[in-house]
Amino acid sequence: MLIIDKLAYQSRWRHVAPHRKAWLYVVLLVLAFSCPPLAQMGLLAGMVLLTCYLLKVSLWRYLRWLMVPLFFLLFGLLGIVFSIAWAPAVPVPHSLTLGPLVIGPDPVGIATAWHTLWRSLAALAATYLFVLTTPFNQLIGLLKRCHLPKLLLEQILLTYRFIFILIEEAMAIHQAQTLRFGYSSPGNGYRSLAMLVGMLLARVMDRYAQMETTLDVKLFTGEFHL
Repeated sequence: MLIIDKLAYQSRWRHVAPHRKAWLYVVLLVLAFSCPPLAQMGLLAGMVLLTCYLLKVSLWRYLRWLMVPLFFLLFGLLGIVFSIAWAPAVPVPHSLTLGPLVIGPDPVGIATAWHTLWRSLAALAATYLFVLTTPFNQLIGLLKRCHLPKLLLEQILLTYRFIFILIEEAMAIHQAQTLRFGYSSPGNGYRSLAMLVGMLLARVMDRYAQMETTLDVKLFTGEFHL
């Protein structure tokens, strides 16, 4: 199972009706986008503590989950904070001059970045709370209640299934390469990784062909019963 599925199935809210969690998610998103930064900080802290309690995980583990999206968020905020001007009429404090170009922090951009930071973190925490407490079968049931096209639901199910096939095949190939000292040196590691990618595509296509054969044997009519 994926770590997301493990956490969702062991959460204290696993038996809560999915439509209630969905409505809570919508309310939290509205608050995250409409409240001032101070309220967003409090909302963020509350959702972090609630998620840790529901999932039975430590605060440090949760903060590690935030590291990857936080890196991209901070990198994107640099474009808001710093402005590039072509010989501005008003001097820009703490700026760097490169010929006629002036690069420096913009006071309006700093305020905008500050609001964007806490708004994004609060929305991200709300998304974590919903996704990590809603098992996949509940999510499919919720999407079905929203009257999404059946074809789209089938595509979601097949994509979800092939994630596990992809991980299973990659782990099997990697283990076989490791037993043959395929990653004993950086050079061998790069060659083994290239072979893994090539073999993975062939193995997944083979598993897909096997699945088609299995469905034909079971007289598959083109529709999955959801």
